[in-house]
Amino acid sequence: MGTSDEEIDRLLGKLTPRARALLLSGATTWRTRAEPAVGLRELVMSDGPAGVRGEAWDERHTSVLLPSASALAATWDEALVERLGGVLAAEARRKGVDVLLAPTLNLHRSPLGGRHFECLSEDPELTGRIGAALVRGVQAHGVAATAKHYVANDSETDRLTVDVRVGERALREVYLAPFEAAVTAGVRLVMAGYNAVNGTTMTANALLTDPLKSEWGFDGVVVSDWGAVRGTTDTARAGLDLAMPGPDGPWGEALARAVADGHVPEAAVDDKARRLLRLAAWLGALGGRDTSRPTATGEWRNAERPPVPDPARARDVRGLARRAVAAGTVLLANRDVLPLDPGRLGTVAVIGAHAARTRTQGGGSAGVFPRAEVSVLEGVRAALRGRARVVHVPGPRPDGPAPPLDRDDCTDPRSGLPGVLLRMLDADGRELYAERRRGGRLLEPRLVPGAHTVEVGARLRPRTGGSWTLGVAGFGRMSLTLDGRTLLDGDFPPATDDPAVVHVNPPAQHARADLVAGRDALLVARRELAPGTGRATVVVAAPPAPDVTASLTEAARAAGAADAAVVVVGTTEHGESEGYDRTGLTLGATQDALVRAVAAANPRTVAVVNSGGPVELPWREEAGAVLLAWFPGQEGGGGLADVLFGRAEPGGRLPTTWPAVLADAPVTRTRPDGGRLAYDEGLHLGYRGWLRHRRPPAYWFGHGLGYTTWAYEELTVPPVTRAGDDLTVRVRVRNTGARAGREVVQVYLARPASALDRPVRWLAGYAAVRARPGETVTATVRVPARSLRHWSVAEHAWRTEAGPCRVLAGRSAGDVPLVADLEVAHPPLA
Repeated sequence: MGTSDEEIDRLLGKLTPRARALLLSGATTWRTRAEPAVGLRELVMSDGPAGVRGEAWDERHTSVLLPSASALAATWDEALVERLGGVLAAEARRKGVDVLLAPTLNLHRSPLGGRHFECLSEDPELTGRIGAALVRGVQAHGVAATAKHYVANDSETDRLTVDVRVGERALREVYLAPFEAAVTAGVRLVMAGYNAVNGTTMTANALLTDPLKSEWGFDGVVVSDWGAVRGTTDTARAGLDLAMPGPDGPWGEALARAVADGHVPEAAVDDKARRLLRLAAWLGALGGRDTSRPTATGEWRNAERPPVPDPARARDVRGLARRAVAAGTVLLANRDVLPLDPGRLGTVAVIGAHAARTRTQGGGSAGVFPRAEVSVLEGVRAALRGRARVVHVPGPRPDGPAPPLDRDDCTDPRSGLPGVLLRMLDADGRELYAERRRGGRLLEPRLVPGAHTVEVGARLRPRTGGSWTLGVAGFGRMSLTLDGRTLLDGDFPPATDDPAVVHVNPPAQHARADLVAGRDALLVARRELAPGTGRATVVVAAPPAPDVTASLTEAARAAGAADAAVVVVGTTEHGESEGYDRTGLTLGATQDALVRAVAAANPRTVAVVNSGGPVELPWREEAGAVLLAWFPGQEGGGGLADVLFGRAEPGGRLPTTWPAVLADAPVTRTRPDGGRLAYDEGLHLGYRGWLRHRRPPAYWFGHGLGYTTWAYEELTVPPVTRAGDDLTVRVRVRNTGARAGREVVQVYLARPASALDRPVRWLAGYAAVRARPGETVTATVRVPARSLRHWSVAEHAWRTEAGPCRVLAGRSAGDVPLVADLEVAHPPLA
């Protein structure tokens, strides 16, 4: 950590130009190259916005799973997010990971974005503040964070090739702003995205130099997204420093030759290598002094390094993760139903498939395997054990494809133990390797010399008879047999080279077969390992769908007989995932019908929404309460039970505006036209677009109820502020309810008399306050000078417009009862 620039230059001088060039490509999928000549070891990287997977996709290598990024932003609580960053750092150190590929700072530009669960917010200020907090929390413990995906990588459709056309002012004020906040927080890496911006792919884009390295002074490493480097000289001449993954790719020996031939300046490569060595020095991985890992006695070699949270303190980590669930849970509506009083409950009906199998994380490369997950059903049962009876009714099956085979539904045909049998076969079908695995989702079957075919065998134990849906997901030559009878056999080439699809979420091929309840059947899936097809192999199985009408009737009957009902509905992995955007926001007719049936049967119905981003809630006025759980992580059920029964207040506020119907949303286009995606809305995304078009959404950005009520009494601002100075705003609020609570006081700015195109108003700052019943408190909100500035395209510089400015304070972008005016003055010339 203390290596000087002079020492780094001395080490650099020990390397030939070729050796320096070779340093700049990955050694493996997740590791950089080692260089013994300067004592440089490999640096290990891992995905990790919600958990640290490590280098392998293996369900036996478990990880702590925190709430999704959208849930973290919903906390509006930077101190809590910093602590959660410390949890991720501890997980990284436990797994030998140096670099965490998080946070994701792209914006919720359109509600259709498929990866919103991994992003934070629609607003650049909130995204920047929460993202910076996560960076500080991770890096305080000696693990490097990565701000991604730089920049305007805000949707998934054609994400490898899309050319985003965005105006210079919107780029500066909106899309680059969260990355600037991360750089200010000291982030060690920035990841260049797959997309192009204004005609140039990001890995070769001038934006990597200006403003990132020049104006902002970023002295860390710019790493490519995995496989995003497609050329040698154009990317090497740009600000990109490290091409991942390795060992093959457009850099490596090709870059060394380009330097030797004079096509790439040696000075450019030297700067890149210097940055990599600087990162390694900070990580304690340079000069032969590996201070990044504990000794055998558990002591740290470098006393300067802050202590890492002890991962053995699992109870503390679980408690913090559970607290984070409640802190990010958003109470959208409440008609005197919540909190439920356990002392007045005899029976509680918990309804819905998502209640028993709560979706705890989004799909794609960020996925991890938690050791244990607490569903909503389990959380409610634990909270009411010995106090009330809990009845579960699954209701109709949610729309979506068959799920991966679960260990509870099958056994390894060789050992008879729960799980599946994974075998690697040679070209003649001989077994090279075999092992029992826990389930049917096998993304990285172990490669052995001579491996030609992956085989997954499982003895199904059907508890329901009838026509089952069976399938295998992957690419290339695949087959599926049931008791020796062929169900599928064909060649299924990949239609995309998107790594998230090829390696993480390949499409499944399905067949139907009749199974008899209680009678075992042997299911065997095979896929050949061919170049370019990956090795992910997923075996799926689903019993016959129950009759929808009968399921709704059963759910309504259970709800009507209970003192309260909790109905859980949500999205599926094929509805919200990396690799593709959504085409709609509905949860499907059956889930909507389920909520309506339950709410009609019991007015004390709490509808829990289990999604990572906005969905349509056509029944929101019918339910007694609507609670947004997001993807809550491994402790989701416990944290939600705390909220349901009043042990914790729902602390969340929406980080994104939720439309009543998709057609109302101001920005819905995510599909490129001729390869280009125009950000025609400019500055007016999210709540800004709603305000501009004068449309009321279902729920505004910043909205969220607690278990008390608040009165906004007074807004105090100075009469004049000078351009370039921060502004302090004070907002007096009073707790008018019967319970202590926390309020997120939000401050917005407006310039109605401006000569410039401006949003109707924009978030400028916020602060949380706590108060007892009847107590008055004052929120002190710092409004940074940057909130008043704008980017001058003509001058290519930041400017602040003099004149009147309006300050607004309230509970959301659509609820700002306090207004005050001030004058923005230019400071006198010296």
